Amino acid sequence: MGVYVLVLVVALPIIIVEFQVHGAEKRLQGFFIGGLFVCLAVPISLWGILQHVIHYTQPDLQRHIIRILWMVPIYGINAWFALRFKSLALYLDTAREFYEAYVIYNFMQFLLNFLNKEYLDLNATLEAKAQVKHLFPICCLPPWRNGRSLVNNCKHGILQYTVVRLMTSVIAFICQMVNADVYGDGNFNFKTAYSYLVVINNMSQALAMYCLVLFYTATKDELAPMRPLAKFLCIKAIVFFSFWQGVLIAILVQTGVITADPDSEFYPDTQDIANGLQDFCICVEMLLAAMAHYYSFSHLPYVDYAAAHTDCCASFLSMWDISDVSQDVVEHVRHVGQTAGRVVTGPLRNRDATQAPECERTPLLRDNSCSSDEGLTPMTPPVEYKLQDPTVDQDNDELLNSQAFDGVSNSSGGFHARRSTNPSMSNYVNFEDESAGNATEVKQPINP
Repeated sequence: MGVYVLVLVVALPIIIVEFQVHGAEKRLQGFFIGGLFVCLAVPISLWGILQHVIHYTQPDLQRHIIRILWMVPIYGINAWFALRFKSLALYLDTAREFYEAYVIYNFMQFLLNFLNKEYLDLNATLEAKAQVKHLFPICCLPPWRNGRSLVNNCKHGILQYTVVRLMTSVIAFICQMVNADVYGDGNFNFKTAYSYLVVINNMSQALAMYCLVLFYTATKDELAPMRPLAKFLCIKAIVFFSFWQGVLIAILVQTGVITADPDSEFYPDTQDIANGLQDFCICVEMLLAAMAHYYSFSHLPYVDYAAAHTDCCASFLSMWDISDVSQDVVEHVRHVGQTAGRVVTGPLRNRDATQAPECERTPLLRDNSCSSDEGLTPMTPPVEYKLQDPTVDQDNDELLNSQAFDGVSNSSGGFHARRSTNPSMSNYVNFEDESAGNATEVKQPINP
């Protein structure tokens, strides 16, 4: 850590002064200084990743931590290359933003795996808690019921950002390859694809972050042993700060605060300057993010020399296994398709249910106006009522199969069979118990 302080406090100011004295181009100054911050940030993250790989005692948790820790090297190197290779800035920035969605998903999965490890029935635990209401600005909507409904909705709300980001990235690539004017990078005139993709991405990102905040609000007591606040702030700060930083730079460009430099060959227009400024800020910010990640996602809780240790190569390769992500994405797409199907066909089902045929017969409702020759299927027999005296079951079976119902006495005594006089009960036999002190009457359907 002393080396880092020495470089930032002593070496960096000297380098900046030397650049100014010798009149170096601004793009070279930005590229060199940004690279210096990236070179300081990447080793911190790589050291944290290496420690998790060595002490790989809880794969279901550390797999997602390692994926999150890769955020700083990917972000930093990506932004640094974008400073140098301006023509590739669009593709590099799009790949960086896609990994952002991947990080949000992994953080959610990390929290779920921890909770499922600590609680045998997470849904039951959440159902026993007070109902969590929606947060501002949608606090007026009905809440998602604690338990399975809340967990599934939050999970799918985060997964949709991964799918949307992938789709918008592909569309951006295609538009840029067809014609740069079709994509219109940085133009908010809603005449190019850029404007609509930005709106879609921002709405999707806002929904994902809202679901993450809501899930944290509902489970912060259960997550307390893992100190989730610092981890949550690391993810939220990087995602939101980089987003609003880009919005602020775009506003400054639109309002004329950031203007083009006609003497610059590398940044001839304002949009190039805005992209370069955004990438330079990310290079600087990744050093702070690397430090925050190292302490928030520390390997120390997973150091257990008594536990079985996985081979370092196997643990390193396991973090690249994205089969869990692909399965969740497929499940999410299927869930969205089923939900859309219910929304589309729901009104049709309700209409069919309310427009029943005029002569439709049901077990509970009979309409005598419906004739029996209308092609309707006969009703199923009512449920059979068992006789209360088990000694006469055999004789009663014989009685039901006979045709003589009126005035027939059971041979075991005590019961008298009589055809029901009620027209609606013509298929029933009444068994009356004539024993002293017993006036029980049991109705028995006649077997056809």
